[in-house]
Amino acid sequence: MRYFIELCYNGTPFFGWQVQPGKDTVQGTIEKALSLLLKEEVSVTGCGRTDTGVHARQFFAHFETEQSFDCQRLTEKLNSFLPKEIAFQRIYPVDADFHARFSACSRTYKYYVAIDKNPFTFHFAYRIFTPLNVEAMNEAASLLLATDDFTSFSKLHTQVNNNICHVTEAHWAMENGLLVFTITADRFLRNMVRAVVGTLLQVGKAKISILEFQDIIHQKNRCAAGDSVPAHALFLENVRY
Repeated sequence: MRYFIELCYNGTPFFGWQVQPGKDTVQGTIEKALSLLLKEEVSVTGCGRTDTGVHARQFFAHFETEQSFDCQRLTEKLNSFLPKEIAFQRIYPVDADFHARFSACSRTYKYYVAIDKNPFTFHFAYRIFTPLNVEAMNEAASLLLATDDFTSFSKLHTQVNNNICHVTEAHWAMENGLLVFTITADRFLRNMVRAVVGTLLQVGKAKISILEFQDIIHQKNRCAAGDSVPAHALFLENVRY
């Protein structure tokens, strides 16, 4: 039987989602907890692979077991057992062919930028001290909707067949006193959002023009784009199936 997990996590203490030898990861932590409570080896498949320090307000994963159990009761047990940075919302059965990663239609990320000093946001927002031209940043961001190949914003030497993504939403807006970049796509490459944000901030600081941003996209060269922004301000916000 296949079960889906809906959860959220604070990625600060973890080396990303994916299991890595000798490192604390979200996937590894969940697999250990499930294996202990179900008294069998459990493998968990996530809807994506967030990088070190990246957070998720909504995340889905699936696992399989032949055991029967009360989903609500298991959820409560896991929440009492897991570290405070990981919270399960629910566990529920799904069809055997429903896949946490491959059945997802889209994912939405948000990156939070603090333009004013605030002691209550600095753990989860990137502080910017330079004035930003948000209108120019939005004009540049709109070019992403007409882009297919995101090689310029992908980490080098990754194990993917192609760098093709289809972005359906990309814009900046003020939310609760923070400047927030929202981007939705069918898939994301490693480090893609942080590289896009870092390059858009270069536009906002007038270090590159909108035409230069467009040229960076066309170059398909990661070295041409801006630096990646820090991970602590990036959240996976929503996953659609």
